[in-house]
Amino acid sequence: MAIENLILPKLGESIMEATIIKWNKKVGDSIVLDETIAEIATDKVDSELPSSFAGTVVEILFKENDVVPIGATIAKIETSSPNAAIAQQSMENEIKQTETPNLEVPFVDFNHSKPEIQKSNDDNRFYSPLVLSISKDEKISFSELETLVGSGNNGRVTKNDLLKYIEQKKLNPLNSSSVNPIKVTENQVTTKNTEQNIILKSNTAVKLSDPKEVTSSGLTEIIEMDRVRKIIAKNMVDSVHTSPHVTSFTEVDVTNIVLWRTKNKDLFEKREGIKLTYTPMFIECLVETLAEFPLLNSSIIGDKIIIKKDFNIGMATALENGNLIVPVIKSAEQLSIVGLAQAVDNLAKAARKNELKLKDTEGGTFTLTNVGSFGSLMGTPIILQPQVAILALGAIKKRPVVIETEMGDTIGIRQMMYISLSYDHRIIDGALGTKFISKFATNCANWDANRQWFKYL
Repeated sequence: MAIENLILPKLGESIMEATIIKWNKKVGDSIVLDETIAEIATDKVDSELPSSFAGTVVEILFKENDVVPIGATIAKIETSSPNAAIAQQSMENEIKQTETPNLEVPFVDFNHSKPEIQKSNDDNRFYSPLVLSISKDEKISFSELETLVGSGNNGRVTKNDLLKYIEQKKLNPLNSSSVNPIKVTENQVTTKNTEQNIILKSNTAVKLSDPKEVTSSGLTEIIEMDRVRKIIAKNMVDSVHTSPHVTSFTEVDVTNIVLWRTKNKDLFEKREGIKLTYTPMFIECLVETLAEFPLLNSSIIGDKIIIKKDFNIGMATALENGNLIVPVIKSAEQLSIVGLAQAVDNLAKAARKNELKLKDTEGGTFTLTNVGSFGSLMGTPIILQPQVAILALGAIKKRPVVIETEMGDTIGIRQMMYISLSYDHRIIDGALGTKFISKFATNCANWDANRQWFKYL
């Protein structure tokens, strides 16, 4: 005796769940193979669910009107059938993947030699409820079903195998018992001949050049957005509908910033207990730039422009689950490079541990996002409302560039980075946006590679 799991089978493309309308069996009832155990409903159709096993119902895991995901175990059946494990494995395979038809030999001309049909050694092969249902509707006898060579797991006859057989049977009713799909293994390839169909064996895989032989699997996956992703989606759509976005680009020579960080990062981590990243340096340059162009540190209410005196810098932070959150460094203009580094580290850790408080994400006046941390050269970020601009940093790459010197131009290897500024065209024109991003680039390029960070303690 064995306890087998009855799972909710795949009910069609894009259907990810079903509602149990009624249980036709209760715990303790006996059930035979393919007997209806429950009535279910999807967003497309109501149907009966046949049992994949014969035996006794020992447990029912869902109540009537429960919504059940595809692939979930809905009941347990005690059975002594030796083929229960095969049936279970076959059903699970249908859940995990959409059936991809194997290459099949086309219609066989019966005036010529017939390919040899290899029958399964298993006298009690498993047939899915769908295959049994189709065979019943098409009046295909069980003995006739047994002659088919399936292309599924363990030689199982799939829906496609049966439909192909039915189509050929209609075309050749007198020879239908010999017409069935023949599974072509990975070391075989089908070639077409005007006289007859021949199976050619090969030790290497051969791609079919005929487009008619290529079949799409149609495999899809539907994922329900979580609460955070729904909020992000709504905010992004609202922002695009609110602000006419314009994006300007430039490149920055950040060689001095890279050299300064390389020289100081070990001592910084030893003394402060945190890693020194590029973010606090870019925030310092950003605050310096915002002080010169205060209109980019503002918001719009109706037809009024509200210029913020505090520079509360939001830093977009990617979470492990793929979502994005923007914690805010308050009054960044009052912080030293050490203070900025500590704020960045504390907020980033809190974000990834899901420990941010509401106040940590409120009050931002300008946002910085580092798309380069994932390898992107540049991006076109969307403004975080009610702000009017957002700056994106690309990946830092070594590139040969022309360097102007008093002795003339020369070519050198520099650490370069593309940056982009998306801004609200209602109040920021292209000239102002370009001036801002150019000034930020200049501030980064002019970073003092010899500055002493510890003097700010």
